[in-house]
Amino acid sequence: MLQKIDHWIDQTLIDFKEERQSCARFTEKFSGYYTEEFLSKSYFVVVDNIPKPRFPELYQAGLGDFVDMEVAGITYKDTYFVKTPFAADISLHFHELIHVHQWSLLGAESFIKRYISEIQTYGYNGAPLEKMAYSLQDRFMDNCTPTDVLSYVQNHL
Repeated sequence: MLQKIDHWIDQTLIDFKEERQSCARFTEKFSGYYTEEFLSKSYFVVVDNIPKPRFPELYQAGLGDFVDMEVAGITYKDTYFVKTPFAADISLHFHELIHVHQWSLLGAESFIKRYISEIQTYGYNGAPLEKMAYSLQDRFMDNCTPTDVLSYVQNHL
């Protein structure tokens, strides 16, 4: 199933390649949190509907609620997708960029396997990868002293 999901993600990224926008546009806003180099290698796509794999195996694995859950954004590898009404939500971009880095550090199959396991074990809100992203997002929104997100994530995976 992991390879099937990974293949679906690769095809989805190919399908949306022309619509990708560089996150380098957030360099000033995210200064002290993300490096310009990281942002220039990260992308987002604004969509009306979030693309998600809807494989029977995901439902059989007890992930139907997650697959069917309405979300404002989702990350696949170096690219995240945001629904049109949330395109200007800077905190959403901040959150999804954390997942871009998690993907980068763990690699595709390891990220997918871990994320699925965490959702099955803890649910979405309790999943450690999500808790990390929400915690850092909250710090950003509270205007705390900037945290080097890339180092933090690397040290806390």
